[in-house]
Amino acid sequence: MASQGFWSLGGDNVPPNTAGSQSPSTPRAWCQAAAQKLSGGLGSKLCALLNVAEMEKTSSELPTKPQEIPAAPCDCNKPCNCPKASVRFSDLYSTDLLPASDGDAKTMSFLQEVVDILLAYIVESFDRETKVIDFHYPNELMQRNNWELQDEPESLDDILVSCRATLKYAIKTAHPRYFNQLSTGLDMVGLAADWLTSTANTNMFTYEVAPVFVLLEYVTLKKMREIIGWQDGSGDGIFSPGGAISNMYAMLLARFKMFPEVKEKGMSSVPRLAAFTSEHSHFSIKKGAAALGIGTESVICIKADQTGKMIPADLERKILEAKQKGFVPFFVSATAGTTVYGAFDPLIAVSDICKKYNVWFHVDGAWGGSLLMSRRHRWKLDGVDRANSVTWNPHKMMSVPLQCSALLVREEGLMQNCNQMHACYLFQQDKHYDLSYDTGDKALQCGRHVDIFKLWLMWRAKGTIGFESQIDKCLELSEYLYNKIKDREGYEMVFDGKPQHTNVCFWYLPLGMRHIVDKEEKNKRLHKVAPVIKARMMEYGTTMVSYQPQGDKVNFFRMVISNPAATFEDIDFLIEEIERLGQDL
Repeated sequence: MASQGFWSLGGDNVPPNTAGSQSPSTPRAWCQAAAQKLSGGLGSKLCALLNVAEMEKTSSELPTKPQEIPAAPCDCNKPCNCPKASVRFSDLYSTDLLPASDGDAKTMSFLQEVVDILLAYIVESFDRETKVIDFHYPNELMQRNNWELQDEPESLDDILVSCRATLKYAIKTAHPRYFNQLSTGLDMVGLAADWLTSTANTNMFTYEVAPVFVLLEYVTLKKMREIIGWQDGSGDGIFSPGGAISNMYAMLLARFKMFPEVKEKGMSSVPRLAAFTSEHSHFSIKKGAAALGIGTESVICIKADQTGKMIPADLERKILEAKQKGFVPFFVSATAGTTVYGAFDPLIAVSDICKKYNVWFHVDGAWGGSLLMSRRHRWKLDGVDRANSVTWNPHKMMSVPLQCSALLVREEGLMQNCNQMHACYLFQQDKHYDLSYDTGDKALQCGRHVDIFKLWLMWRAKGTIGFESQIDKCLELSEYLYNKIKDREGYEMVFDGKPQHTNVCFWYLPLGMRHIVDKEEKNKRLHKVAPVIKARMMEYGTTMVSYQPQGDKVNFFRMVISNPAATFEDIDFLIEEIERLGQDL
């Protein structure tokens, strides 16, 4: 039987005398099932927190006097008589919380209130009856709340109001109808891991301050290298603040590998360098070149075919042209899953060229790297095992909470040699443990956030087959969308053929412009359609999907699916909503 999604806990086993006529997917039925199935009264407590049963009462069921929910105990770890409801947050300030000497009970009550707010927001985010966004223009939103910082502290009650207001106007990225970015969805185990990570509040630079997290990073990076295909998972790697930084790390390593003297002597000690990437690649390749002093003019773009794949023959031709002009080719970045088309460059052919001309071969798999987890789709990355480095963002297709990006490197020790500065106040050489676990000196950062735990814990919870299942499902949804609109009146595909990833790129032509003969006039009007429909989506709050131009192509919709909560019904809704919002254009 198909899953009921978030509310499936109450799907089939709600007793008739408790379910009444309500759908098993309603919050009330879910809570009733949770109260029966969850141990320790946790389900009942969650229902009380959300007050779902009270909110769903009809007007005929409402008592003449409001019912009062008994105040929950504060859950202190020691005997006390302080009910949570008796805490007056309007009289309390942050200085009343821990580490204040009597702050434990107040801290517990305050944090419980915050958790209540978060739990309510989580449940609401998965409810298709709620808006994806409560949109306001910047000047309106600025005036709705007092966002300014003050000299005097605000009460904890004001702080809770700020928490509610922030979530009220936040985009519900977990909503099943949010398709705007490559990173969507909200995994409950990943969320729990993120809460734990913030509670631990440590730094990833040394084993002495992050022993478990350092070991988990070691274990997970090794597993990812094994999946890439490097023998025994050998090599190196690091988690960085996003795919753009991972790509810049790769370029930094490629330059150091060819010209190690650049670390001390700078760019004046090396010849003019040239990097190569597809014209459909991510902008971070040029940004990395700018940051490293190589310059954006030294990044040479390679032609792509009509589906967005790099053309290997053009790569070889431009490498030879660069050499003739006195440049030294040092870096080629192939893309596994381009941002707009979702294209996978032909990695085997590109790697052959890189080997022929002794150029570092990098694969930017920020978007498409997770397909390595799928036995059905990993063939799209054939040749990735030949790469010198790979960028892989689990916060995209694997739905790990932001941010979670890994750079995997084939050669062990290269990152350390490239980046280490031997800071003696952190990386003492006479410590009493294996210094190879002090990973901070191979990073550009000093302070480094713990990004590993959420990926590791989700992997434990799902297993590799769990990730595989959700990735396959997203690709099935994209194929479903493609099949529904490729021959549907009013739609035109941006390129021929099935999508390679979950990217589905298309134009919607309102009725009034379907028979325009003049191509220039048609494109001029069509260019305005997607922005108007997108603006209406946001103002109604019903859904969100991205759009953009590409090359000589006018604005088109780029639909991407990475949210495991999305269903075939959500795809149907998107099509109908685009047509509803664009019918008068």
